[in-house]
Order: sequence, then structure tokens, then C-alpha cells
Amino acid sequence: MSNKEIDHISGTETTGHEWDGIKELNTPLPRWWLWTFYICVIWAIGYSIAYPAWPLISSNTKGLLGYSSRAEVAAELASAEAAKGDVLAKIASTDVADIAADPELSRFAIAAGRSTFKVYCSQCHGSGAQGAQGYPNLNDDDWLWGGTVEEIFATINHGARFAADDDTRVSEMPAFGRDELLERPQIEQVANYVLSLSGKDHDAAMAADGATVFADNCASCHGEEGKGDITLGAPNLADAIWLYGDTRDAIVAQVVAPRHGVMPAWGPRLGETTVKELAVFVHSLGGGE
Repeated sequence: MSNKEIDHISGTETTGHEWDGIKELNTPLPRWWLWTFYICVIWAIGYSIAYPAWPLISSNTKGLLGYSSRAEVAAELASAEAAKGDVLAKIASTDVADIAADPELSRFAIAAGRSTFKVYCSQCHGSGAQGAQGYPNLNDDDWLWGGTVEEIFATINHGARFAADDDTRVSEMPAFGRDELLERPQIEQVANYVLSLSGKDHDAAMAADGATVFADNCASCHGEEGKGDITLGAPNLADAIWLYGDTRDAIVAQVVAPRHGVMPAWGPRLGETTVKELAVFVHSLGGGE
């Protein structure tokens, strides 16, 4: 007792440690804190015995209660699948047009289709389906093969120019320049005529000559007024929507050696029910007919 050093200010025993003239007080922990600590230790030991806790070489301790968070999640997922099973069965057995017309089925299909779109379609068409050069905007009113929900379903199901599907959408524009079907001056003329169809800046004299070139070589697919033909997959040239660019150079390049985009046939990969959901979602974006 005589060896204890008492701090003369606080009246508390010191630990004997000193640093730069500063001494540490030997202040005991509050009893409530100690009891709380002991209870937590006991609780932790009990918890590690009752529940999965300790890692082993290839697994872990299972716990006396046999609880598994993975099993709980799996049960919840199974319950959710069972809950939507009836709706999926209805979608599977209902024509896509009737799905779009049914408020309950349509709401479910749009939600499911939106999720599928983000996983499989957004890489090309954009997260908002706004498209990019060479990839169609699915929000507008320009549809190569038609914008009804049935036509959208057929396009998604069988793809476009997808060689592995016999029912794929096919359209092929001749390479008028590369294959020497038209001479360069004729290509320049028809490019100016196409620009005139959508009200863009053009050479009027060349466009007048280009009208004849267009009638002789292009009107059979794009129509006499250049408004396209969905039965052939021929685009409308008289609006402001352009897949590969709306400049004279871009149009000339397409006439000389056209680019032909390819979309996979999603039916075999995703299944008919999911393709129906995708079609209803795309149709709901606002551009569908």
C-alpha cells in the first residue's frame, strides 16, 4: 500500500506509467460497462453455437438450429416464382396482342420485359432504347418491319438477317456503287434527291436528275414517294429518322456499299414467353403502332 502513488489533484491511484511528465490514472471501468461486456461475450459464444459461424477447411459449422440464410433466400425465391407462375402460364398461352390489351398481363409483361431488355438489348439499343448510329431507336415511329406488337414480336423472335433462323427478317439493298450498278454522277444525283425528300439542304438541279434515277432503281422498294415498305424492310426516306446518318456523304456511302445490320433471333435463347414480354415492353415505349 505504501508503494501506491496517488494523484494529488484527483485523489486517484496512478498506474505508474509516465510520459513526458504525464502520468496515467488507474481509473477502473464502470461496473455497468463490465457487465455489458461479459453479457456480450456470453451472447457471442451462444450465437456461434446456435448459428453457422466458424469457417472450416471446405465448409463451416452449421449451428445447432440448422439455420441457413441461403436456404431462406431460396425459399423466398421459390415462393415468388410460385406466386407469378399463374401469370406466366397465362402469358405463355395468350397471343401477344391480347397480352398488350389486358391491363394485368400487360403490366406484368412490361415490368418483366424491361428487366430482360436491360440484360440483353441495352448494349445495342441503349439503356433507354434510344438507339445509336446503326442501331434503331425503339422510341420513335420508324419501324423497318412494322411497329405493331405482333410485328415487333416476330422481329425479336426471329431476328434480322440472322442466318441461323429460316424465318428471320431479311432485306438487302444492292451495292449500287461497288457493283457498278450506277455511275458516280448518278449516285450523287440520287443522294441529293433523297435529301430533298426530307427537306434537307441539297442541290436542286442534281435532285431533279436524281428523281429519275430514284424512280428507276429505288422506288420498287422505298416507294414512289420514298416512304418505305415494311413488307420489304425498306426504310422511310422522307422523314427525319436516319439509321446511318443524314448527311450527303453518309447517304452516298450507303448507296455505294450499304451496311446491313444483324440482330440475333432471341426466341431460341430466351423462350417464347420472355420474347412476348419483351415485345409488349418495346411496344409500350411509345413508338409502337
